[in-house]
Amino acid sequence: MNVSFIGVGAIGLPMAKRLIPHFNVTVFDPAADRVKELTELGATSAESASKAAAASETVIVMVATPAQLEQAVFGPDGAADGFKIGATAIIMSSVGVDSVTSVAERLKGQHVQVVDAPVTGGVVRAVTGELTILTSGDEKDIEKVRPVLQHLGTNLAHSGDRVGDGQAVKLVNQLLCSVHLAVAGEALNFAKLLGLDPEAVLKTVGAGAASSFMLNDRGPRMLSTEEPPVLSAIDIFVKDSTLVKEAASRVGADVPLLDEANARFQAVSAAGFGRVDDSAVIRAFEA
Repeated sequence: MNVSFIGVGAIGLPMAKRLIPHFNVTVFDPAADRVKELTELGATSAESASKAAAASETVIVMVATPAQLEQAVFGPDGAADGFKIGATAIIMSSVGVDSVTSVAERLKGQHVQVVDAPVTGGVVRAVTGELTILTSGDEKDIEKVRPVLQHLGTNLAHSGDRVGDGQAVKLVNQLLCSVHLAVAGEALNFAKLLGLDPEAVLKTVGAGAASSFMLNDRGPRMLSTEEPPVLSAIDIFVKDSTLVKEAASRVGADVPLLDEANARFQAVSAAGFGRVDDSAVIRAFEA
């Protein structure tokens, strides 16, 4: 089976690695070093998103923003120029409901089916293949690509029959992740100001009722004396929390905690830390 992977960033790279032993994988990404890493493992590189799409019946798109999705699919040499008739595009990016439904509607005319499948679990679970994949769309289309998805996640959650339902569930997920991440920074800074050893506090509360994935995963990086590697940048949470905020406004949902978290991410980004690891949100409280 041929599978193409467009977008091999922080999460896409380990996802693509997991597919190489099982499929003929073609990859495209503007970052040549990432593509080279995959080709050394057995993948084939494509010169453009269009040529990547032309190489396979199943095409995964894993980019960061709605604008990048638009560019990857419909921009010059985009995937839309190369899709085979009857191909399935799996949109695994977190781009919001409107973006993915717009892509699906336009690809209908090319007889390309779209499976909406954003993921959660971060780089750690992308590496281990334990992502939660929030699939939505026609059940037949999802079943068709299940052999691919099963190598990427252990929880293939059916989020709905409509393309876009997966993105909607991811918005709920990112509301929680945004608040959990911001409050982890708030809490660890609070521990410092109380004169406590924040590492000892993290170990204690991280094992109790106050624990969260964000606290235990990002907390050590928040307290590190060295600049941590960028596993997920601040600007990703600026994007995600803004998507949540906009969706909440459209449906009339009151999300004051999300609004505050979004403001903290925006502030840290504006201070010049947008491209550093998202654990840097603690800076918003230290200031």
